[in-house]
Amino acid sequence: MTGPGRLRGNRFVVALLILAVLCSAGIALYLNERNTRQQTRELALPTVADWIELSLTAQDIDPGTGDLSLYVVAVPHGSLAVGPDSLAFTRQVDITVHSAARTELRAASGDVATPQSVQANLFHGTESDYPFDRYQFELGFSATDSAGAVPVGLVFADADPFFVVRPTSTPNASGVTVLEGRVSRARSTFILAWFMIAAMWALALAVLAGAEVLYRGGQGLVWPSLGWMAATLFALIGMRNAAPGSPPVGSLMDYVAFFWAEGIIAASLAVTVIAGVRVEHRKRRAEAAEATEADEPDPPGPSPAPAGP
Repeated sequence: MTGPGRLRGNRFVVALLILAVLCSAGIALYLNERNTRQQTRELALPTVADWIELSLTAQDIDPGTGDLSLYVVAVPHGSLAVGPDSLAFTRQVDITVHSAARTELRAASGDVATPQSVQANLFHGTESDYPFDRYQFELGFSATDSAGAVPVGLVFADADPFFVVRPTSTPNASGVTVLEGRVSRARSTFILAWFMIAAMWALALAVLAGAEVLYRGGQGLVWPSLGWMAATLFALIGMRNAAPGSPPVGSLMDYVAFFWAEGIIAASLAVTVIAGVRVEHRKRRAEAAEATEADEPDPPGPSPAPAGP
């Protein structure tokens, strides 16, 4: 194989290797995030035989309203359960959720507890810090039956695809098991937000470079280029609105990239149009002058001399 042919073959192999490495890294990151998010965490499980397990699942996190929705399922253990693997209660148990809105859950004797939705309040966070916004939450759980307080243990799972919850739990002396946690954006949200920021700047600088070429070249109104610039201006709005988690207008991402990109593209488009209009006017005046000169009659030449005898 000749030198150029061998070089082209090596480039193809290198491109395939880079593609394989990037795909493998992406699959590894996905598997890592999936395995991390699908794990359940056992928090402050009691050591006694008779206790209530509260299975908590974070279903919906809304920074706009400051609410964290948790679905709670009560599971009896020991003498509180009808059988070893039964979910039915042998006696009535009242479960109290201590949060901003106090909630009472009840499991009747002989019945299986149905999933209940409770709300926790998010605090110490600002939604406009997207995608770097972080929050905290806290709520407590206690249970009682006819004999008095019943120990409570927590099993936590996170099901919101846009956030990651890192919970901790500690029982206190009053019989209330306190659940605390930190909430932050998921890794996939970080990656996509950073990609959108880079893409906004890349498109804005590309439009600026194209506008400079048209301006310095004095090419007038090049309609395909102007259409591309205008399409990019409105395409960035759609891309920004597609950001995961629906960040509010005026978030950190807007001030870092979106507002600047829109301003650069709008200014480039306006300057290109103004310069192009001037060039087109000059061209038309020059064409009109040439047409006027072409329509004027030629000046009369000298009379020919009379012919001799």
